[in-house]
Amino acid sequence: MTTGWNTWDVTTHTGMVHLPSGLRIRFGVPGAPLDGFTWRDGLVRLGHHSVGGEYAEVTVEAGGGRLHLVMAGGPGDELYVRAEGSKGVLVVLDGWHGARVTADGGLVRAGDTLWQVDASTPADGLELEFADQADLYVAPHGAPGSARDVGRELARRRAQAERTAPRSEGWLGEAAWAATRAVTWNTIYAPDLGRVLTPTSRDFVSAQRKGFYGTWALHAWDTFFTGLVASTVDRDYAREIFGQILPFADASGMIPNRVSDERGTTADRSQPPVGALTVHKAYLAGGLSDDTRDRALLAGTFPALLAWHDWWPGARRGPHGLLTWGSDPVADDPESATLDRAKRESGLDDSPMYDDVAYDPATRTMNLTDVGLVALHIADADALAAIADVLGKHDVAQRLRDEAAAARKSADALLWDPGRGGYRNLRADGTHDPHVSPTLLYPLLAAMPDAGRAAALAARLLRPETLGGDPPLPSAARDDPGYAATYWRGRIWAPMAFLAIEGLRRYELTEASRPLVGALLRLFLAEWDRHSHVRENYPATSGEDVRAFQARSDGLMAWGGLLAYLAYGELADARQDGWRFAHPGEPAELANLPLGDGLLTVTAGDRLTVTLDGRTLLDAAPGVVVTAYRRTAEEVTGIAHGSGDLLLSPPGAGEPVRVAVTGEPRPFRLHRDDRHDNDGGMPA
Repeated sequence: MTTGWNTWDVTTHTGMVHLPSGLRIRFGVPGAPLDGFTWRDGLVRLGHHSVGGEYAEVTVEAGGGRLHLVMAGGPGDELYVRAEGSKGVLVVLDGWHGARVTADGGLVRAGDTLWQVDASTPADGLELEFADQADLYVAPHGAPGSARDVGRELARRRAQAERTAPRSEGWLGEAAWAATRAVTWNTIYAPDLGRVLTPTSRDFVSAQRKGFYGTWALHAWDTFFTGLVASTVDRDYAREIFGQILPFADASGMIPNRVSDERGTTADRSQPPVGALTVHKAYLAGGLSDDTRDRALLAGTFPALLAWHDWWPGARRGPHGLLTWGSDPVADDPESATLDRAKRESGLDDSPMYDDVAYDPATRTMNLTDVGLVALHIADADALAAIADVLGKHDVAQRLRDEAAAARKSADALLWDPGRGGYRNLRADGTHDPHVSPTLLYPLLAAMPDAGRAAALAARLLRPETLGGDPPLPSAARDDPGYAATYWRGRIWAPMAFLAIEGLRRYELTEASRPLVGALLRLFLAEWDRHSHVRENYPATSGEDVRAFQARSDGLMAWGGLLAYLAYGELADARQDGWRFAHPGEPAELANLPLGDGLLTVTAGDRLTVTLDGRTLLDAAPGVVVTAYRRTAEEVTGIAHGSGDLLLSPPGAGEPVRVAVTGEPRPFRLHRDDRHDNDGGMPA
């Protein structure tokens, strides 16, 4: 059961709730509405927020005043807060979701528990006001602490929280801080479900925060991308997020597009099948080998992900027998079985790719075969097959690989447009649709083209006037007649960029992918540095301010952190054959990635170093790239590319082994007892 203090209440960002008592304490600016700001309007700076609420810091503006909060709660019953306000500090104590809270002789009673509220300035009651700063200690009556302890305890909690938190510097800027805070600040508690949730954005799901639902909502692909970003913060936390949407699958295996408290479940449609892809990626990045990776993540998600994968061919066969977005008729939903709902299943609600499309009631799908869906379903099969092998389900893995191979062959033949030299969506009449978006790069993620065709396709699509340029990968090509630099008609979306760049990386098209990653990182950091935002979508035109509500770009949406995740991959990227470590060409550091082995740190300076809990695993010249790196208790294996020297540490206490890399790929294998300097022949 969830217990302790955290920012559980979706309706406020400047307060803490204690569970299970329901005691709530909120902070505001006197004279202003208590919760009078959202991430869209009034956020000044997001500070660190630990997963468990042990430390949280934020600065906001409301009513013409600025409020800075530092709160230390967590699983226990004690809460320490320092609140500083340019126009004073308002403190309100009350009950959350029916909890009865009363003042009781200088104490506060919540249910059967008496609480003491000790402040730096004497105060009692349920509404307190301070001139400029308030230090508060809130705990069950008789606890030994006091307001005098607040400064010391906050400093201790901050040091403790930041010691193990993901951190980045140099070329990466504050990317790790931004991505982390976009996840942890969005974690809430849903009383009607009795569980913790991490929606993509707490503002987006809360009507009181100018959102679109009651108090919570989960979306399918949003949840999986949020889980992937969270995997760089805490493995247990990520596993919980991945599992949040799965219980809402229907009897046929369909994971719904959305489920919420106020608007229920979308029984007519799903969302893009990225579950297995993201889960498998998080699994690979969770350890240096299968020995230390999170097998529980795979075991807990595999049955639902497999059922969802198998649902698509039975429910979404469109023109030419290939997969197509759709919507099923639902008796009490007059908007079901329409083109609008089929568009929403794609996740790309107003994409110009679907401007000239019709809904076919016979197939319950669009009359357009979508390259993106076909490729994602193939990639989903590949990821599920890899997961099945880890779980020992080899017959299922082979079935999935056979299906993927057959789908790859038929899709490649039908969706390749020789005249345009690329993949195109296919109309029912057999002609290829001319619209272009990054989804046309997804076939690389599914390994559909050969290497030569993949390189040519990428070069053609990534021209500055199409999907290249700076910033790159607009959601509709700049030379597409439907391009409008708005929402899915041209804005830059982190999920779309992630899938496209992962495809480029599958073909080792580094010369194409690296400039894209760098440009997207600059875009990500600019919004974070200026506004403390991690955006739902990013402007495709220079100088556009997308903060206004009407711009339709939420200010703190976890999946925006995928742009940071892509940049991490330039230094450290977990792949099917092992880790890839490389120097990004500029000084950078990525610290404290949470692995089952320990905390991984990669530093790019005069050399590239990789450490685990402070112990150096490898130390390479900047011109050396290490791929297929795996490390167990008994051996280290991998391949060194490029040129320069490489120092590798074997398992155990052995001395580093030197490898000379001279232009040809150099496989290496070190055993626990390898303690010699090896500058010539490396055992392989």
